[in-house]
Amino acid sequence: MPHTTRRDFLTKTAIAGLGLGLSRSTRGATTARPQGANDAVRLAVIGMGATEAVGGVGGRGHQLLGKLREVPGARVVALCDVDPTFLEREAKAFRDRGETVALHQDLRRVCEDPTIDAVVIALPNHWHALATIWACQAGKDVYVEKPFSHDLWEGRQMVAAARKFGRVVQVGTQNRSSLLLRRVFAELRGGALGRIRFAHAIMYRPREAIGRVTAPQPPPAGIDYDLWCGPAPKAPLRRKQLHYEWHWFWDTGNGELGNNGVHMMDLCRWAVGRSDLPKRALSIGGRFAFDDAAETANTQIAYLDFPEVPLICEIRNVRRNRDAAALGSLRGRSRGLIIDCEGGYFAGDANGGALFDPKGKKIRDLPDDGSARQMEVMHLSNFVAAMRSRKIGELAAEAQEGHLSAAGCHLANLSHRLGRQVRPEAIREAVRSQPELADAFERCHEHLRANGVDLGATPATFGPWVTYDAARHQCVGEFAEAANRMLHRVDRAPFVVPTIE
Repeated sequence: MPHTTRRDFLTKTAIAGLGLGLSRSTRGATTARPQGANDAVRLAVIGMGATEAVGGVGGRGHQLLGKLREVPGARVVALCDVDPTFLEREAKAFRDRGETVALHQDLRRVCEDPTIDAVVIALPNHWHALATIWACQAGKDVYVEKPFSHDLWEGRQMVAAARKFGRVVQVGTQNRSSLLLRRVFAELRGGALGRIRFAHAIMYRPREAIGRVTAPQPPPAGIDYDLWCGPAPKAPLRRKQLHYEWHWFWDTGNGELGNNGVHMMDLCRWAVGRSDLPKRALSIGGRFAFDDAAETANTQIAYLDFPEVPLICEIRNVRRNRDAAALGSLRGRSRGLIIDCEGGYFAGDANGGALFDPKGKKIRDLPDDGSARQMEVMHLSNFVAAMRSRKIGELAAEAQEGHLSAAGCHLANLSHRLGRQVRPEAIREAVRSQPELADAFERCHEHLRANGVDLGATPATFGPWVTYDAARHQCVGEFAEAANRMLHRVDRAPFVVPTIE
């Protein structure tokens, strides 16, 4: 792979204008529909991912590359990653198949390439907004991994960029392409089990502590660490692994709630038909049992207060002695969602589920119809089809939907970060007027106790209600000043996410 020095890059890409690192010819460029050999949609995948970080099965970009090979009319023509080791790993796979692919370390080079129709973004969360906006400004459509944004303000700018530049933007919440869930949710909204009372998402997934280091660690050899940090502070690396573990630090990630919880939160919103933000949000949780350097919660209850139908999301990562049963379950589920109605409930996910009466007696099985195995390919195919039609209404998970689901997680995380440690008896008293929340806390308390965590000695962080005024785009109420300061951080120049007007 040809080596490009930072000086070479700056010489070639220094431009005037908004300071985004994009040439005048690509900023605001428009493409009526995809062009290319045999009308194939020409894609660049940005962010390959570390195989060792996810059990040896490949990082998210690596996984998406495999799925894209199954999408008719899609052709990957470029790869981009700040880590040359990852680039070479994927480039070898192309060479072994007798295929050619362009390689880049800097995503601005991808945005400048007029032969690329769209980008698939699988970067750390703190890069999602800027990468999406740069691509939109360059006239490219965007498939961006979940969570849609790193903070609520960024999400608004991303949606605005999609609208202003006329781009097709899909978020990688692929459960939205489940044919089973589409059918089941329509039944529930139609009153199959009576009025929907609340929606409950659960993501009980075991994690391990990431450890501690006694001194700053060197980034992986060959990596452009300045570019990796991008909008985030360029701070010394104070963990063993640069890759993947960024999820558990606020400057770059959003914790498990924003990592996997957002999938379930999105399903809850879809199930009950919400297309707005909650009136307010609250969090109970903490980082328990793990003696490590991470910042985000590994156990969390997020409560989104929507009129009539509240949404609850429970996150659990803690288990004793690697016993999967120690994570617990809710109505027989350790992952998925419960849609509780006056006449019963649905428990399941895209892989299947069932309808139950109020006493838990099964009414009807809802087995996987075969779409679950192809869901990711279907989701990517849906994106490509919308690129051709230029009709964003055909997207399964359009930018605004991604923004709303991520924003719910962001508001709950704001509550967590503004919270303080409170003894369990005081939490019980505070939440007793919300029975679903009170029940979730009691089950969480028991789960932690069973895994050696005493909330009397190590209290949970009890966050305040964070109230958001969507019309004014700001938090209001008692904790408004502190919450508003956290709606968006000050980005590091020159990687500043622009305001889109």
